[in-house]
Amino acid sequence: MKFELSQRFWFDAAHTLDREIEREGSLRIHGHTYHAEVFVEGVRNPRTGMVMDLGHLRRELAAVRDALDHRLLDEVPELGPPTLENLCVFIARKLSPQVPVTAVRVWRESVGDSCKLTLPPQPQADGTN
Repeated sequence: MKFELSQRFWFDAAHTLDREIEREGSLRIHGHTYHAEVFVEGVRNPRTGMVMDLGHLRRELAAVRDALDHRLLDEVPELGPPTLENLCVFIARKLSPQVPVTAVRVWRESVGDSCKLTLPPQPQADGTN
């Protein structure tokens, strides 16, 4: 049996964005409250009964949140243009290889925007997907 777990977090950040539509407002520094959810998938460890200890996932996500929270996203190394798509990729890449990430979703409640990155399954310890 495979299970999917998820953990959410949020961060407040400012950015600019060079766009064709809504250009003037996007070029000014402005901020949002972003929400993110990371999905992990796997089989239960027979000893612990867990796919992953959610405490470990929360610890990993705290480091990612710290890299984004109350920052000017334009200045975050390795992010690129601060789009929802790039935030999904950034979050997935910042998690350690021990986190079996299958998807990352980032959204902004205030304007209804959302992006979900779906990653290919990672091999399990027994060599299966």
